[in-house]
Amino acid sequence: MTNTKFSHEVIARLFVAVEEDDLIEENTTLPQIINLQCTQETIKQNYALCLQFWEDGFSRKDLVQLIIKQLKNGELSKKEQKQYKYIRARYKHLRFAQQLYRKKHQAGFLFSKMTVFLGRFQDGFRNKQQNIISFYGKILRRYHLNIPVWMLVHYSLRHSQLDTAEGFILYCREQMRTLQRLIANPQLTGKDFHDVRKIISQQVSYYDTLRSIEPDNQDATQISRFLAAINGLMGNKHDEMVAADMENLKPYDTPTVLDNTIRSRLELLLARYPL
Repeated sequence: MTNTKFSHEVIARLFVAVEEDDLIEENTTLPQIINLQCTQETIKQNYALCLQFWEDGFSRKDLVQLIIKQLKNGELSKKEQKQYKYIRARYKHLRFAQQLYRKKHQAGFLFSKMTVFLGRFQDGFRNKQQNIISFYGKILRRYHLNIPVWMLVHYSLRHSQLDTAEGFILYCREQMRTLQRLIANPQLTGKDFHDVRKIISQQVSYYDTLRSIEPDNQDATQISRFLAAINGLMGNKHDEMVAADMENLKPYDTPTVLDNTIRSRLELLLARYPL
C-alpha cells in the first residue's frame, strides 16, 4: 500500500465532496460516455486518501464519548449530532473504498459491522427509539470500540490487498449489470432498494475521491454530482421507509414502485455506462 500523505487542501476537497454526496441538483447530467479507464496508481491513491480521511478525521475517544453521552443523557446537542454524522460519513466512505478497491471487493468484517451499527445507532436517536439506542450503543461501546478491537481493525485497514485497475473496472461493470437487473423489475423490495442505493453510493464515493485528487477532472466532477442527486433522492426515500418501519406503519421490505425521478436518472446512467 502507498505511504502517500495528502495535503490539507485535498482532504478539505474530499470533506466537501462527501458532505455533498447526497445533494440533489435538478440540472445535473452526465458526459456522453463514461470513461472507465484508470491506472493502478489511481487505485492506490484513492484508497490511501480514503484511509487518511478516516484516520485523521476523529479519535476513538471522540466517538466513545458521543456514544456514552447519548446512552446516559438521552440526547446529543445539534453540534454533537453533526460531529457524529461526520464520523459516520468517514466510516461509510472508507467502507466503500474497501468494497471498491480491495481484491476481494469486501469490507473487513469488523469494520463493516461497526459501520452498520453506527448507522443503526444514528437511526435510533434520530427517531427517538430508546431500545435501539441502548442495544447498539452497548454493542459499540463494549465490543467494537474497545482498544484491542480498534487496533486490530486499524491494522487490517492499513494492510489491505488492493485489486488491479482491470479488476476494479470489471467489478464496476458487474455492479452496473446488477443495477440493470434490479431496476428491470416494476417494484423493488426493501432489500432491492438497499442494493441499488449501495451501488450508487459506492460509485459516488469513487468519483468524490477521484475529483478530490484531480480537481481539474471535469468528467469526475460531473459524474459525482449526477450520482449525488440519485443518492440524495434514494436517501430521502430510505429515511421514509425506516421511519415507517420503526413506527410499525409499513414493513421496510414491502415491494414498492420506484419513483420516476429516481428511475429516469438510473436509466440515463446505465445508457451512458459502457457495459
